[in-house]
Amino acid sequence: MTFITAVIGGLLFTVLHTPIPWLLGPMAAVLIGARFSKVAFYWPVGIRDTGLIVVGYSIGLSFTKEALVQILSKLPSMLLMTVLLVCFCAAIALVVSKLTGVDYPTVLTGSIPGGLSQMIIFAEEMKGIDITTVTFLQVARLMMIIFVVPFLILGPLFNHTSPSSGSAVNVGDQAVHFSGPVFPNVILLAMICVFCAFLARKLKFPTPNLLGPILGTAIAGISGLHGPAVPPSILDVSQFMIGTYIGLLLKPEKLENKAKVISLAFLSGLFMIAGSVGLGLLLIVFYHITPSTSLLSLAPGGMDQMAILAHEVNADLSMVTGFQLFRLFFIYFVVPPMLRLFFKVGTGKMKKKPA
Repeated sequence: MTFITAVIGGLLFTVLHTPIPWLLGPMAAVLIGARFSKVAFYWPVGIRDTGLIVVGYSIGLSFTKEALVQILSKLPSMLLMTVLLVCFCAAIALVVSKLTGVDYPTVLTGSIPGGLSQMIIFAEEMKGIDITTVTFLQVARLMMIIFVVPFLILGPLFNHTSPSSGSAVNVGDQAVHFSGPVFPNVILLAMICVFCAFLARKLKFPTPNLLGPILGTAIAGISGLHGPAVPPSILDVSQFMIGTYIGLLLKPEKLENKAKVISLAFLSGLFMIAGSVGLGLLLIVFYHITPSTSLLSLAPGGMDQMAILAHEVNADLSMVTGFQLFRLFFIYFVVPPMLRLFFKVGTGKMKKKPA
């Protein structure tokens, strides 16, 4: 039932000519179908992981030596933009908390961009944080960004290229011009992707089934082992695998104060998108890159979805994934300790106040 519903969604969105139809279509169809069907929808996580490995391989192909040098040269701006985006989201969380009455630690944890799994694990470890609300906020933000950003990218503000951006697009597209032997390269790279996904899980990396293949394919490519680009039809199938799973994550029926939390998620997601657009325009001034590359580099969504969209609109894949990877590691390693310290200090101050 889940499969049939997702296929119908993908076909409908293809007919409607929406952006990335095989990601958005299954996601929307399964989200709606699961709410109104008496059948319990189910999608094995292994199917989602397979799709992520394919996407990870496709992203890893864009990491050439030239792209690596380009990313290293932009590390200071990556740090600056990431800190600004996290601070902006913290400010939005404070405003939304005041407006809705939901406690600030819960709203803040649910508003940190790009760290869905890490923030949910963090919420489980911290006392006083509503895990259901955090999960809903994170998933709702992600889905709103996945739906809104494609239409922004194809709108008049971002859907054009600048004369100086040609080389950036070419860097992300170099894998398309692969002319070496398909076999045994593709077999070796497939084995590398699966092994690296397994290793990343063992090392507890964030989004291991995506990050492992990216790093494995990138290292193999820089070492001289190149592979063919993934055919569009295979990418559509991988998007279908991922989109169907994401559609099942959101479960509004489990929320308390549904109207308040849903309005909270909508407001915070809207302001996050506006903030990322503003920072994206600033990035264009810094590097004279295409508007689509700048927005996708800073969009506070999932790296896999932003990379898929970057591939669709010929943005600079290496720069988009470079920025998204940097933010992912920053949120994974830096943000949780900072939040723990912040909440500990805040709780201590509250305890010192006279009753």
